[in-house]
Amino acid sequence: MRLEVWAPDGLPEVAAGDDLAGLVLAALAHGSADATALADGDVLCVTSKVVSKAEGRTRVGSRDAAIEEETVRVVARRGATRIVRTRLGLTVAAAGVDASNVEAGSVVLLPLDPDASARSLRREVRARTGRNVGVVVTDTAGRAWREGQTDIAIGAAGLRVAEDHAGRTDPHGNLLTVTLPAVADEIAGAAELAQGKLSARPVAVVRGRGDLVLPPGEDGPGATSLVRPEGGDLFGWGAREAVVRALAGDPADREAFGARAPADELAAALDRLPRAADRTALAAVCFAHGWSLEDWERDGSPR
Repeated sequence: MRLEVWAPDGLPEVAAGDDLAGLVLAALAHGSADATALADGDVLCVTSKVVSKAEGRTRVGSRDAAIEEETVRVVARRGATRIVRTRLGLTVAAAGVDASNVEAGSVVLLPLDPDASARSLRREVRARTGRNVGVVVTDTAGRAWREGQTDIAIGAAGLRVAEDHAGRTDPHGNLLTVTLPAVADEIAGAAELAQGKLSARPVAVVRGRGDLVLPPGEDGPGATSLVRPEGGDLFGWGAREAVVRALAGDPADREAFGARAPADELAAALDRLPRAADRTALAAVCFAHGWSLEDWERDGSPR
């Protein structure tokens, strides 16, 4: 297999209302004998920042105020760093609000609907060039347990965003059960290698995975399908925040702790507490496991 990635120079500063598809195609065609520089099966990757600029998602004012606007809840806070769950369902630092590569005093917010942005760009490319391409809207994110950042797909159209290997066997005959490569994220990361962070190349083309590109008229589930639902992640709160939230016991905080644990799992957790633990501590552990202390004493506690 051969994979090619390139990112053109020459895309001008993008402003609200600009014809993004036209600007992208012009940049791709610059210096190329091919009038489009695109082929069927290519994946066109565009940073969320230029999409947001074209869609008027810039704000003059405080970055903190913009973060508050985009935040559904704060997952963890460490000093000035806030990891939040956004209105898009993404769990990212500072709600994806960016104050770089924009006029001083302004910030850029994420697109309102990155999947819709990707669908629109895909339709325009098809209409203007006749090419059937996949489109990925990318953004930079950190990873739990890892230093540094990489680009991920926050919007996608015309692309299988994940490859489900569950039920397949490897070359040794081992059954795969939960293997689900997030190929849209992998494509976004490959694109960023060609784009660079400081090179003013917000567009890239990834060629060689045409098997992932869907037929014309089929946009697929979008990058939204890669976002775990609230309560579906093992780390719905930061370590410190989970302690405080469990002790507070606010019913509005329960969902982020996940589904109710089996009784034996809760029993094992309670057994780890000191024998002198008071009812407040017992109630907090029950809450974190999806129980109330009263339910546990009535229905789950060993008789």
